[in-house]
This record gives sequence, C-alpha cells and structure tokens, in this order.
Amino acid sequence: MAGLTLVCALVLCMLVIEPMATSSILCGDVAKQMTGCMKYLQNGGNLPSSCCDGVRALNTQAKTSPDRQTVCRCLQSAAKSISGLKTKLAEGLPGKCGVNIPYKISTSTNCNK
Repeated sequence: MAGLTLVCALVLCMLVIEPMATSSILCGDVAKQMTGCMKYLQNGGNLPSSCCDGVRALNTQAKTSPDRQTVCRCLQSAAKSISGLKTKLAEGLPGKCGVNIPYKISTSTNCNK
C-alpha cells in the first residue's frame, strides 16, 4: 500500500511541478533512486547499501540549482504521502550515506533557495 501511495504522490508531483521547472530530473527519477530507502525510512534498522547508492547517484545527478530544487520538491511531496515515515531518519540520511547537501532534509525546507 505504501508503494502505491508513493507512486501516486510522485505522479502528482510530476504533473504539478515538472512543467514549472527547468530541470533535467523528474520525480520518477527521484523515486527510482530512493526505492532502496523506503523500508529503512519507515522502520529504521540497518541502512541498505542500495539506499546509499541511490542517495549518492541522486546527488551526482542534481548538479544545477533547478535540479536540486526539483529533487527537494519531489522528496517533500513523497514524504508527505508516506505513512509511517520517520522524519529523523530522513534528516540523517545524507550524512549516513556520506553525502553533503546544501539544505536540510525536511518537509519544511524552502526548496526555492
């Protein structure tokens, strides 16, 4: 059920946000890279290597400001629709994966900066 909710949220994100952005990254790309993180972000436990692989790949892909803003918006949209998401785990994900990003992972982050 959570997977279906995520897919619906990401489709909505693509329909609403993507036409406004000048980014080469789509919310579907973000979802694909973050798939390995879902169980960890809901249940905690061991961080799968596939999750960090996705986080690092997404960081590598998001080089421009519009790309980073799109990723931020996609993550926010998805996070709001995921039942049982542990926000503290999401906030710590970049650091645990050895990725330095210029903004805090949070549903309240201003993605326009």
